[in-house]
Order: sequence, then structure tokens, then C-alpha cells
Amino acid sequence: MSLRNALHPGPDPAAADAAGPPKHPVDDPRPVHRMLLFGVQHVLVMAATPISSVFLVSSTLHLTPALTANLLSAAFVLSGLGSLLQSLGPWGFGARLPFVMLPGGAPLILFLSIADQHGLRTASGAVIITAVFYFVVLPVFSRLLRFFPTLVIGTMIVIVGVNLVKVGALLVTGRPGSSDFGEPRALLLGLATVGCTAAAYGLLRGTLRQLSVLLGLLAGTALAALLGRVDPTADGGGALLHAPELMPFGTPQFSLLASLPLLVYSLASMAEATGQTVINSEAVGKDPDARRDAPRTIRGDAVISLAGGFFGLPLMVTSGENIGIVRITGVRSRFVTVAAGLVLITIGFLAPVAWIVNAVPAPVVGGTALVVFGVITVLGVHMLGRSGLDDHTNTFIVAVALALGLLPILVPGVYDHLPPNLRILLESGVAVGAFSAALLHALFHRVPWRARPAAEPAEATDTAGTTETPEAAEPADTDATAAAAAAAAAEGGSPTR
Repeated sequence: MSLRNALHPGPDPAAADAAGPPKHPVDDPRPVHRMLLFGVQHVLVMAATPISSVFLVSSTLHLTPALTANLLSAAFVLSGLGSLLQSLGPWGFGARLPFVMLPGGAPLILFLSIADQHGLRTASGAVIITAVFYFVVLPVFSRLLRFFPTLVIGTMIVIVGVNLVKVGALLVTGRPGSSDFGEPRALLLGLATVGCTAAAYGLLRGTLRQLSVLLGLLAGTALAALLGRVDPTADGGGALLHAPELMPFGTPQFSLLASLPLLVYSLASMAEATGQTVINSEAVGKDPDARRDAPRTIRGDAVISLAGGFFGLPLMVTSGENIGIVRITGVRSRFVTVAAGLVLITIGFLAPVAWIVNAVPAPVVGGTALVVFGVITVLGVHMLGRSGLDDHTNTFIVAVALALGLLPILVPGVYDHLPPNLRILLESGVAVGAFSAALLHALFHRVPWRARPAAEPAEATDTAGTTETPEAAEPADTDATAAAAAAAAAEGGSPTR
């Protein structure tokens, strides 16, 4: 033993140097059983989305049970494949971040609208056309990312978070005007799930604390069972295995005119993917670089959506749920969502599992979603706090963008009397907020004829993750990461586990 090792037991720096630089936590695989457990937690939080999406398509378009089962299988398999692609990032497809993919949201509504007006084969063709459009537009969009600094992305993430909190709340309360809106037992289940999640996070330590979202969901489900809100008779129709069928509606038909709503939406989708990529990078402690990583995320969305079009699904998008889980649990390894992807693929081929997952009552899922989505909102607020809001111009930009972006979220139907294509764009609060903030930021900070006051902070400090050179990155990002690591160490745990 060397004198150095005798006096200072521990890892030898020379040996560490010989072994190469340490892995970033996002690239560090953990024990398989832990990854599988954390992966199941991701799946349980997001599984309601593909299930509800398929059931909405089925009920709206009056599909047969066999066709519904086929779409459900395809939704899980492609969600799993998309999660693997985004997490592993081969050949420039996927951001190599802990992402999970799923169908649903605005693309689903647009898919249903196209199917209702032009037929399911045309709707599938529209998805394929839009996926190809991603690849065509992406080089131009990548050049525009310099107009999406931290101020713009933070504003967009706040709008995304508020919108998602509303989605989670509606799972608990039901739709306003419906017969079950505000039903007391549903409210009890949702609030109890939030309380159990908070109690698990506050009272437990180590791995159990990292599983607080899953434990809260299980506790809420147990309470729902005691109240008779869990249906134990749900099954997969008797079949054990089910593989998704290619082109379930027949050969896709292609119409640019019919595809226009999805093509317009794709621009907003790329902006949202950019924001999610930056916020996910920050959640795992990586220096965000939207110009480098966002195109990888968008290419992953595009290729999985292209495959989804051939399996009768709407556009596939990266999920915001798992970003909140990463921040709550501190488990930053992308191999967790690799495990989640494998679980989703397994569910897709095991028909009864989807029905078992679907047995979790909506108020319980909503209570879990309120916590997870609330964290996403906080992440956006944190980004805005680092974007120079002491500058009155930046405060004005954020105020206007938030007002315009939150308007269609807080006042549904405000644009109902406008032309359909214009309404599609304006009803996306995320798109309106992002583009408003980007436009105002460009007008106030980037126009060549505007003289910059001497006291105004340099532009580089407001463009972390979007600058062309690494020297322009915000030092605050590094400080925040170091502080998070120190806090985790002080708790006796590791942010990577």
C-alpha cells in the first residue's frame, strides 16, 4: 500500500484518472432491480394517458372492441419504443435524457377532427405527412432557436405546468357541467393521494423516498378499493397476448389540405419539445443546450410519430409527467426510462395488463398528477428567476407572454368564433406564450437599431442553453447543480439514486 493510501484512505486520484472521467449521473446505469422499480413508477404515472387516448378515439369514432384492443397495444408498444429512442439517443434520434413518449393532448383532438371530417385513413395519412414535415422544417427551426433564450423557455414551461395542473385537476374533479363534477369521494381520493405522496416524501428516506410518487399512488388506490371505486372485473377480453396490427384502418390516404391543422400544430409542438428538453436537462443536472439537444428530441418525436401513423395512432410526443418525477425523486439516470420503455412494450403485448393499469381510478391518477405537474411549474418559475427579471423590460415580456398564453387555458372557448385554422394555433397556450415571448424578446433586445443601455446585463447571460459557444452558458446553472448535489449529500443520499 502506498504512503498516500495509508495516510488518506479512499479512491486514488491517479487510479481515477486512469479509469477515465466519472460518468454524469444521467449516463450512469444503476442496479437492474432499482431501475425496474423506478421505471414502473414512471409507467404508472403516465399509463392513464395512452389508455384514455385510445378509449376516446374508440368511443368518438365507434370502433369495434378488436380494433380498440389493437390500438391500445400499439399505443403501449410505440410509447415504449419512443422512450427507448429518446433515452438512448442512437444516430442523433433522441436527446439521451430520461424522457417517456405517449399519444394524447392536442394532437389527439386534431386527429379525431380529421378522422371525423375525412375518414380514419386520411387521419393516419395526416400523421405521416406531419411526421415527414418535422424533418423538412427542423433545419430552419434549429436556426431560430437562438430566439428562445432562458426567458422565453422559462415562460413556456410555466404555461405548460399550469396547463398540466389543470389537466390533473380535471381528473380529480370531473368536467365542469357534468353530473359527477366535484363529487365528494373523488375529491377525497385526489386530496388523499396528494397527502400520502407528501407524507411519503417527508417521512421516508433513501429509495423509499424516491418512490414517494408510486407509494402515494398505491395508497390512493388502496383507499379507492375500500370505497368501492376500483373495478376488479376489468380484463383484456380473455386474450393473453396481442401484437399491434399494421395499418388497422387500411392503406393511409394523403391530403395536404386535410393535414393542415396538424402541420400548424407541429410548429407549436417543436417549441414545446424545445422547452421540455431544456427543463429536462436542468432536472438531471446537465448544462442545457437547446440548439444541440432539441433537434435530437424533435427527430425522436418525428420518427416515432411516423411509425404511429402506420399503426393508426395520432402524433406521439414526449411526456411532461416524467420530468416532474425526475425532479421529485432525484433519480437522474436515463436508464430508468429505458426500463420504463421495456415495461411499456411488455404491457403492449400482454393485453390484460393495460386493463389492470386502467383500473386505477382517475381521481387517484389526478392527485398524483397534481404533485408532478406542480413541480414542472416550479421549474419554470426557477428558470424565470435566473433570466434577469430585475430588468423591467424582461418583466414586461414575461407579463405579456403569460397573459396571452394562459388566456385560452383559463378561459376555454375564448377563440371559438374565429376561423378554424387560426383557432387551432391560438388555442395552444404554450405556442402563443412561447412565440409572444420570443417575438418581444427579439424586438426589445435583438433589433440592430436599438441602443443597449450600459447597465443592461450582457445578452449571453440570458441565453443559457441556446448560444453557439459553451463560453456563453450561465454560471448559475453550474452553481445550481453543485448546490443540488451538496444538498443531496447532506441528506445522506445521492441525487443519482
